[in-house]
Amino acid sequence: MTGRRRPSSRPFRAAVAALCTAVGASLLTGCGGVLSNKSDSDPITVMTWAPEGTKATNMPGMPAMARAFARWVNDSGGIHGRNLRVVTCNERNDAVQAARCAQQAKDEKAVAVVGSYSQYGRAFISPLEVAGIPYIGGYGVTQEEFDSPYSYPVNGGQAALLVGNGRQLASRCERTALVRPDTIAGDELPQLLNTGLRADRRDAAHDVRAPEDAGDYSDQAATALKSVGADSSLGSAAQGAALDSSCVTAALGNRTGTFFDSFRRVQENHPKVRIASILGGVRQSLIDSTGGTSSPLEGTYATAWYPAGDDARWNPMKKVINKYAFDDNRIDPDDPGTQTTWIGYTVLRSVLMSLHADDISARTVRTALDNGHAVNTGGLTPTLRWGYDDTLHVPNYSRIVNADVTYQMVRDGRLVAVRKGFVNVSKILERYHPAD
Repeated sequence: MTGRRRPSSRPFRAAVAALCTAVGASLLTGCGGVLSNKSDSDPITVMTWAPEGTKATNMPGMPAMARAFARWVNDSGGIHGRNLRVVTCNERNDAVQAARCAQQAKDEKAVAVVGSYSQYGRAFISPLEVAGIPYIGGYGVTQEEFDSPYSYPVNGGQAALLVGNGRQLASRCERTALVRPDTIAGDELPQLLNTGLRADRRDAAHDVRAPEDAGDYSDQAATALKSVGADSSLGSAAQGAALDSSCVTAALGNRTGTFFDSFRRVQENHPKVRIASILGGVRQSLIDSTGGTSSPLEGTYATAWYPAGDDARWNPMKKVINKYAFDDNRIDPDDPGTQTTWIGYTVLRSVLMSLHADDISARTVRTALDNGHAVNTGGLTPTLRWGYDDTLHVPNYSRIVNADVTYQMVRDGRLVAVRKGFVNVSKILERYHPAD
């Protein structure tokens, strides 16, 4: 049987390669790697999970941001011409469901799990390791995210936040109380905060445990005030009584706002103390909903991983949200879950574009990351890489490559930076000893 031969694609590919060189890879979709022989019907699958609709911490903005990112990438030509397919899973703040989400990632043949949140690291890391799937840019709430060789964190997790918060408060606070979840994930927080406090020779914080899903925290607020010396016999905040060197910091995730609401009512009968939190506890949406410039959160200290929400470095993310998720009210650009997902997907896109177009898999993604592939996040973090020499020497947190934090506070109803640039807490983190 005879017929016409199919024309070779080599001249076309050579022309595209020359054009990429001429005008710059960043301007043309498909530049930066070999063009793919795969069709548009063969997408690259990734997964994002987070809890939604639960009585505890919810992170609906993370899967929503993941889908918006994929729409942007696909509208821009995809990954070497292939669509990025995002599969989401509701983790439900449940260990069994977290394991099911990990199994679903395997079943869907995901090349990575990206920008996700779960408190149940033990439940999801093992299935991912067995399947060989990398975990990129998880929120950073569990120890497993920082000791599994299959995990590639983009921030220093709660370890960096708590150490940084302790260091931030140490300059002001002679006595400190920490209100934190009475959970396995919360059990390590006091030791981390104390590591930061001790860096400036402050005493350990009083540990106040709280239920993760309570609707009222009056008892915990009263306990915290009493532990830092704010006894009602000394006067009340309404009378102008204040203890400037006493501080209460809360790390209750989405329930931090509920705690501060209870705290405000309880403090009316006690001297005023300084209040603080970590990223996720105090966010701009909470400040706005509690009065803006007249919010009781005015003056609150906050320790964050990233630049403040009004920083111009977030503009590319905001443009994507405005164009591809304008009417999705689950996405808050000031939310750390949204921000971490953006950064996690920035890492993923960078890695995928560096790979051979027809050889993209969980294995090749891991290999690129393990070999030190460097990712520029536009100044939202330092350059990220996870080679052997890039990780810090922190007990239980051996995968940390970014120990930068920022110091912020609520001023005139806005969460703003109190100093320029990042604060690197790697040296303080290395003093952390879990057995203390």
